[in-house]
Amino acid sequence: MRPYGHCKGDGILAIVGVLTILVLLASILSSRVNPVVALVVVPILAALALGFGLETSRFVGEGIAKIAPIAVMFVFAILFFGVMTDAGMLDPLISRIVRVANGKPVWITTGTALLALLIHLDGSGAVCFLVTIPAMRPLYDQMGMDRRVLACTASMAAGVNFLPWTGPTIRASAALQIPVSDIFMPMIPVQIVGLAFVFAASWYLGYREQMRLSRVAADDIVGREFVAQTKSELSRPRLLWPNVAITLAVMGTVISGVVEPMIAFMCGTAAALMLNYPSAASQQKRIEAHGRSAILMTSILFAAGVFIGIMNGTGMIQAMASGAAAQFPPWAAAHIPTTLAVLAMPLSLLFDPDSFYFGVLPVLAQLHAQFGGAPIEVAQAALLGQMTTGFPVSPLTPATFLVAGLAGIELGAHQRFSIPYLFAASLVMTVAALVIGLF
Repeated sequence: MRPYGHCKGDGILAIVGVLTILVLLASILSSRVNPVVALVVVPILAALALGFGLETSRFVGEGIAKIAPIAVMFVFAILFFGVMTDAGMLDPLISRIVRVANGKPVWITTGTALLALLIHLDGSGAVCFLVTIPAMRPLYDQMGMDRRVLACTASMAAGVNFLPWTGPTIRASAALQIPVSDIFMPMIPVQIVGLAFVFAASWYLGYREQMRLSRVAADDIVGREFVAQTKSELSRPRLLWPNVAITLAVMGTVISGVVEPMIAFMCGTAAALMLNYPSAASQQKRIEAHGRSAILMTSILFAAGVFIGIMNGTGMIQAMASGAAAQFPPWAAAHIPTTLAVLAMPLSLLFDPDSFYFGVLPVLAQLHAQFGGAPIEVAQAALLGQMTTGFPVSPLTPATFLVAGLAGIELGAHQRFSIPYLFAASLVMTVAALVIGLF
């Protein structure tokens, strides 16, 4: 028996795909069910309804296989940064930021944005979050600040910082056969406006936190909690510089791409444990202390692999891409770049980067060209949101789950809090693009 979706064509696949994503988002955002349950049950039911039967298990296996390296990297990254935090490596950094911030959250949030922006220069969202969030989270906790602000600030900085070597830009260039420099260079003024928005929004979030905490003696809280941490029996102040050297070596290896990130973090974790906690018993305690959070988040990552594997394996993603392009009315072709720029960020919740940039974008570019438009305009419009500002909140990217897990917040809470700010960043850049005549 042929799958129902195959019998009815891409139309049924597209409809079921949209419904699947909507149900998933509603389940997660409403916090009605655990994300693991939603990510596993919803796509499996959709695949079975389409008639794929036992073939669904193959899609699940393929999705998990793709996500496995990221999950392994995440586990050992959590252990690595957890051990380094226990050893007190971040204490001087936190102390310096506390002194500079002078108890003012506005400087902490803007500092978070700057740190995320600099780390993201390598083009990897995962690396950006793996470095920025663990480094800043202790300070947020000491100040009593909302961790959602940390997740949102880092997400905005990474999302707006699209570069010639980041995935979306490279995909757009490859899909339309346009040099990367031709696409990116005219967008620099737009990106500057976007980054200005990021720092303004970060300052606002910090100011809002400052007002919320104004009834508490913030300086007293910070000082008391920081001293408590630095005097912890786990702290290894004499090993500060060896720990810094190990961390720089690990992060340099990850950024350079010489070896797989998971291998770098595995080796780094082993080195950190041997250096700071030489006995087997103390090493076991450190692993157990951070293992719970690592396992919880890894379960979500593997569940995301189930979702991504089924959505791609069944053809639902591809069908949605073709359907979206086909439904675009001819009269609106002249306005494709503007319309796409406005919708680009929300479309990140529906399309993974490969399906959009290699499936939807070429069709939209061709349609725009038929009415005298330049295909490059469509590429530039897409980069204002599609898996740029949209990737840190999309259920189709592992980075979203990394952000929530590293920040220690629920996935739905992160999405509800961050989506408005990321969408606003996309709209601000769209306005800037229109003002300078980009399209």
